[in-house]
Amino acid sequence: MSIAEKFKLDERQQDRVIAMAWEDRTPFEAIEYQFGLTEKDVIKFMQEQMHPRNWRKWRARVQGRKTKHAKLRDNEISRFKSTAQRQITGNRISKKKY
Repeated sequence: MSIAEKFKLDERQQDRVIAMAWEDRTPFEAIEYQFGLTEKDVIKFMQEQMHPRNWRKWRARVQGRKTKHAKLRDNEISRFKSTAQRQITGNRISKKKY
């Protein structure tokens, strides 16, 4: 049974998990909070979803990265928010207003 099946992730949720896993400033704890996947689950999920060469690149990139682990982050960084991002409500980003 794949991780996506185990956690009943639809295609949109799978895409979001992959995007969050690739983002440097999104900690594994945020993925666990939103989707229930632990760091080990995310690693296994990424391995299932990616070409082996790309998975090795991703794994090397996130391994030991301070920003991917909330406990290793500086205390000043409580949350990352892009300047282009608006208020998030119910896991949806409100539309930009220019």
